Amino acid sequence: MAAISRRDALASAGTLGLLSLAGTAGAGEPPTRSPVFAGRHEPRPLPFDPGKLHGLSEKLIRSHWENNYVGAVKALNGVEERLAALLKDTESPAFVYGDLKREELIRTGSVVLHDRYFGNLGGEGRASGKLAELVKAAWGSVDAWEAEFRKTAGALAGGSGWVILAINLHTGEPHNYWAWDHAHNAASGFPLLVLDMYEHAYHMDYGAAAARYVDAFFLNVNWDEVNRRAEWVERALRG
Repeated sequence: MAAISRRDALASAGTLGLLSLAGTAGAGEPPTRSPVFAGRHEPRPLPFDPGKLHGLSEKLIRSHWENNYVGAVKALNGVEERLAALLKDTESPAFVYGDLKREELIRTGSVVLHDRYFGNLGGEGRASGKLAELVKAAWGSVDAWEAEFRKTAGALAGGSGWVILAINLHTGEPHNYWAWDHAHNAASGFPLLVLDMYEHAYHMDYGAAAARYVDAFFLNVNWDEVNRRAEWVERALRG
């Protein structure tokens, strides 16, 4: 099975922007803006045909991608630009900068989780390969893991948030994490499978019937992509 791409691995580590901007200034010439505040994030295109998903309409997927995901990318770029400007402002109080740092955290979380969510759609079938091995070892069976994942999703129905199957790089263990918003991420958690439970992800197709949306989600998981993520983490933990 193919390894996770270098771009994806770097993006997950939060270093892609820094590396891509390194060397853009001339020799000995300082950059005009700190690379971490460059505001140059770009949305990733959908990796599947949105008209060919099972139970998720093209209209829903395109609206979600264009309005929520692309909107988050634009917002993150704007926040970074404001942060860069405030670094030179010696008169603004600290809480103004703190408010922007909070927005930076939220918008970054939204971009990363939407990247992962759309990235793990476009497939079909049932969990297999490395992912199946991981969840069987932790939950006893794929069915037991999926039941807990669905139960966590049900706890977020009608509200907002994410369900994230992640490998905790600190403990080395997989876990289904509950996230109320984009900033609720387990420390050292590396997302393997991401489910968006915000109403914008399903209301257009299912109204308040969030459980039916979760059913449709599982019909469309790209398990090859999830396995690539799991295999990358396994190699990283081995050193």
